[in-house]
Amino acid sequence: MRFDPSILLLPFLPSLVSAWHPPTLQGYNLVWYDEFEGSPQTLPSASRWNIINGKLNVNNELETYTSSTKTIHVSGGHTLQIIPWRQQNGNGDWISGRIESTYTFTPPAGKKTVAQAEIRFGSNPTNTKAGIWPAFWLLGQELRSGGSWPACGELDILETVNGDLRGYGTLHCGTYPGGPCNEPSGRGASTAIPNQDWHTWKIEWDRTSGDWWTSKITWYMDGVKFHEVSGQSLGDSAIFDKISNKPLFFILNVAVGGNWPGYPNANTLDGPGSMMEVGYVAHYVSN
Repeated sequence: MRFDPSILLLPFLPSLVSAWHPPTLQGYNLVWYDEFEGSPQTLPSASRWNIINGKLNVNNELETYTSSTKTIHVSGGHTLQIIPWRQQNGNGDWISGRIESTYTFTPPAGKKTVAQAEIRFGSNPTNTKAGIWPAFWLLGQELRSGGSWPACGELDILETVNGDLRGYGTLHCGTYPGGPCNEPSGRGASTAIPNQDWHTWKIEWDRTSGDWWTSKITWYMDGVKFHEVSGQSLGDSAIFDKISNKPLFFILNVAVGGNWPGYPNANTLDGPGSMMEVGYVAHYVSN
């Protein structure tokens, strides 16, 4: 079933009224951000983001990513909207959006580093989102230059599947299968999401101790911690170095289907009501 986008976008008009801007974090400097300014129904900045095209053939997912403004665009109200659509070809195919930042960052020694975004989900009922898989995450830059997964490091700041009001934060690292991150599952935890409205998702590296053993990475929703990995708990200095002392880049996407969520069913709705909307993405470093 497909809805008229002009109807479904009505509940999202508040995002067009007041522009988003990354908040000031006490004790931190805002180093980089995107608040997705631009005219309605235009693509995000090509200087800040690589817009992915094609089928990536990972995790047995269904979607083909496109650079069409049908699947990914700025709203005109300083937000980004990533929208999955069911293709009307009778084959169960979907299209969706994925962007990867051209910007990279390395958490500096002796500092705290924060990567953060404000995110909400489309207003379709949660029981109509089987197979929908939005995510805000990071990958190690070395994957772009011949490295391999999961050795490059992956930090999932937020994932949610099937419309469930539960957010997952996960670290992937080391070797596959098994290894210190228990691949392919990773080292993760989850937290209840109160509703589909705006929430702040943050990951923080604390390298202030100067010792990898006591350094840690912590996940938060709305300022409340729900997951943590320390050098001590990981137990491998070289692997911890990969996820805390090497360049990383941001990814925002909505996947459809796959090994984890399973697949859309007859009740799964496409369109803006199944979107992920992002108010900003920001990178901070402590003073």
